[in-house]
Amino acid sequence: MPLAFRSLTTKVSDPVTEWPTEAVQTALERGDLHDWHRLAAMIDREPWGRTARQVEEVLGHARPYGVAEAMEAVIARARERAQRRERKAVATEVRRIVDRSGLTQAEFAARIGTSPSRLSTYVTGRVVPSATLLVRMRRLAAGG
Repeated sequence: MPLAFRSLTTKVSDPVTEWPTEAVQTALERGDLHDWHRLAAMIDREPWGRTARQVEEVLGHARPYGVAEAMEAVIARARERAQRRERKAVATEVRRIVDRSGLTQAEFAARIGTSPSRLSTYVTGRVVPSATLLVRMRRLAAGG
């Protein structure tokens, strides 16, 4: 039997981003693979978005058999992928900033108050610089 929301103005066919938490709970408890896939797809697009938070909220007080662990894994994997992409984007920006500065990495590191080896970890993405250090890098590259 297809999923139906009782006592809700939301329809199953509405985008999951428009579902209230009660609808997310219904989908987790009584839905099927199609419904769970829709939730997972949105979580993959927005790992810290509304749908992911709603699923976490539901799983905080309800543990739908066979679905709870799977959805927790979906959230964890989506967030790990997003963090890898973000880390890579920061490393790319740091490399671009250093290149734009016209300084050697050693000179650049000294001018922002860090060591060449630490700057290397930022350039490769092994470590993400603090927001304040990133501002300092941008300021130096801009000639300030």
